[in-house]
Amino acid sequence: MKRAKTIGTALAALLYASGAPAAEHPGRAQIEKDGYKGPATCEECHPGTAKQFLGTVHWKHASKVDNVEHLDPKVEYGMKNRIYTMCNGNDVVNNLKEIPKNSAGHSKLTGCNTCHPGNHISDVGSTGPAAEAAVDCLVCHSSDYDFRQRKPYKDAQGRVVMGQDRSTKAALAVGKPGVKNCMVCHESAGGGVLIKRGLAFNKENDAHAAKGMVCVDCHKSKDHHVPTGFDPNNWANDGVRLACSDCHGDKPHKNADYNRHVAKIACQTCHIPHTGGAVAKDFTVWEQGEDKFWEPTTLKRDANETVPVYAWYNKTVRNEPHFIGPKGSRKDGKSKIYPFKIYMGKAFYDKETGKLLSMDFAPPMATGNARAGVESAARTLGMKDPAAVAKNAVPGWQTIYFASSHLVTKGKALNCVNCHGVNGVLNFRELGYSEAEVKKLTNPEIYFKQLVEMQKQEW
Repeated sequence: MKRAKTIGTALAALLYASGAPAAEHPGRAQIEKDGYKGPATCEECHPGTAKQFLGTVHWKHASKVDNVEHLDPKVEYGMKNRIYTMCNGNDVVNNLKEIPKNSAGHSKLTGCNTCHPGNHISDVGSTGPAAEAAVDCLVCHSSDYDFRQRKPYKDAQGRVVMGQDRSTKAALAVGKPGVKNCMVCHESAGGGVLIKRGLAFNKENDAHAAKGMVCVDCHKSKDHHVPTGFDPNNWANDGVRLACSDCHGDKPHKNADYNRHVAKIACQTCHIPHTGGAVAKDFTVWEQGEDKFWEPTTLKRDANETVPVYAWYNKTVRNEPHFIGPKGSRKDGKSKIYPFKIYMGKAFYDKETGKLLSMDFAPPMATGNARAGVESAARTLGMKDPAAVAKNAVPGWQTIYFASSHLVTKGKALNCVNCHGVNGVLNFRELGYSEAEVKKLTNPEIYFKQLVEMQKQEW
């Protein structure tokens, strides 16, 4: 089969997911002689870079946001301070800290900002010389980073410190970030591997990885400002955006019929037909693991195990206590049909205001008592009568639309009949089409002859 041959050729050309070996970085002899002294060593050739990095989302975990409802345009939002039910907390209430002892008498150091590229002494959003010196350049830029050293510990003063690999060996392997450098945090976001997005960037699950590409081949940063897409749930951004058309243009297909769809159908709709990760979490009921620590009850799926839902999206976001998702319609002249993973999160809401309440994970992680986590968070946030807040909190569900932006396929992309068949993946009625339009859009005359010809070529 021609298709099988094509795929086989692509896989044969695969470069391993960590990326091709980088060319030797200038300054090797100096590092071998003097060792690696953190950002100070890097700044001998890249002056001012550490200070520059402190202004990025990777360091601040927040930014001003202009496309989401009900946000103050003067305030920065992100994992530093926002609350939503994938995490139900943030860096403020779930800072890296020691969890109280569980029933087995064990404690551990953990927190939402475990992936922050600092040392925790200089934490999220910190500035100044100490913060600049705390930046972990190599966690992103070394292909020989020892991630076993990237774990929290207590120093002589009892402070919780995030360890870093600042070895000469790691510094001598510096270059552009490979897949592992990115995925060590982004694959495990939301509470574990394949939880938040079901993101598995490897040859089996993504066409870009199968070509030997690494994350920064698409997410090309400038001055450490990394471009991102318009995920309705991903608010913080560095002010630079990313689209498939940046590389593939507005006419990416040889087939003119397919190219006509680009005006109203996002590339992801056809080329990301499956997704994965957590589809639901319950923060009101925690389950005890074998290690005797507790975790919120989670229902998850592997990469490529679930199918997305489809909606019009104009890149602005509806933001309500029980819903975060895309705004748009077929008539606004700005929207395209995009695929999304539907996630449902159950957590506690304020009985009086109806607002979602944050949760400090430390108490329930040790004891399973979810309301104790609400009370602790309310105390941290300076809310009046934290005990009453927790006692009167009411459980409720929040629906979140996560953009399907990875797990890209070429060989298994949707074709005409997948959407235009009478049982196709697109619900044209829910997308705003009339009964007459639906009848026309699901008529085999649209696709039959074309697909028969394609079938002959493939077989």
